[in-house]
Amino acid sequence: MFHRLPIHSIFTGLLLLLFSLQTAAEVASPRNSSLDGIPATPLVYVSDYFSFVGQDHQGHVAFALDNNRGRDGETYQAEHFLVLHDEREGWIALQGNGRYDNPRKELNTIPDSPSFTFTGSPRLGITIASDVNRLTLKIEPIPERTRRHHDGGVVWMGSANAWLTWGGRTISGRVIYEYFMMPDFNRLTRTYWGMWNEFQGLYLLSENSDDVYAHSQKSERIAPLIGKLAGFTTFRNATETVQDLTVEVVDRDFAWGFYHWPKSWRLEWIGPQGKATLTLTQTTRRGIGNWAVGGFSMAIVQGRLEYAGRRTPVYGLAELIM
Repeated sequence: MFHRLPIHSIFTGLLLLLFSLQTAAEVASPRNSSLDGIPATPLVYVSDYFSFVGQDHQGHVAFALDNNRGRDGETYQAEHFLVLHDEREGWIALQGNGRYDNPRKELNTIPDSPSFTFTGSPRLGITIASDVNRLTLKIEPIPERTRRHHDGGVVWMGSANAWLTWGGRTISGRVIYEYFMMPDFNRLTRTYWGMWNEFQGLYLLSENSDDVYAHSQKSERIAPLIGKLAGFTTFRNATETVQDLTVEVVDRDFAWGFYHWPKSWRLEWIGPQGKATLTLTQTTRRGIGNWAVGGFSMAIVQGRLEYAGRRTPVYGLAELIM
């Protein structure tokens, strides 16, 4: 015998079934990189940025991989930017930097390239492999630490445990991750003057395996989405808020142009456990681009964090776009 259910019960049951199917599909899908939908605008830009810092008995290793893609009308683009630094060996040359084809028109997911493949997703755990560079980065599911929205765009950041296999070593550390999506914009096909102005992004790991991220920048174009000052920290893998952040460049270095590179910093903020002071010094810098009135570099920095009655060494990457 069949019992007739009330209409609202049937409707509720169908909704629960659809939700379960959708959730199962997301978990099963190895290519579900973001839960943020891509708007159907002719022009859009998406980026997944992974910054790894770790350490073994041979010293620190830092690896950054920025995966960019975009749509401009009927055309689709993709690009990698990557750097690797070993504390003993210095900057390591890798293959895969630059543009590559995006024939599957992937925006929600990171397109594979001849140099890198991506299995999984940032939210569910992701493995990034490069046979040509003999490198593999395995990252646990990345929890969201911060999120900002503006005019259909979104930026969210997170951090998680990670392991880099490279050069016969398996180095344990942490990844700081940034997801960026902006409609009506595509820097891969368009030129935007004044896009970056004194951008300083600091991706740091403390001796206690806590994360420290902060940026400061003066560009009005992207300020509504990413903010002029922003950051987060973790303590025992729990997110801590950063309030009243200040970033002071204490010293600068010569550049081939009408600008100078920051080379030491002092940051202050208020966290849940009180005032924090972070001092940093550049130990080495790799120039990426120079356009006379500005430039792009990646640097290794180290210093000390004074917070909650402790003094903790920190080490990591600085992204500098002047």
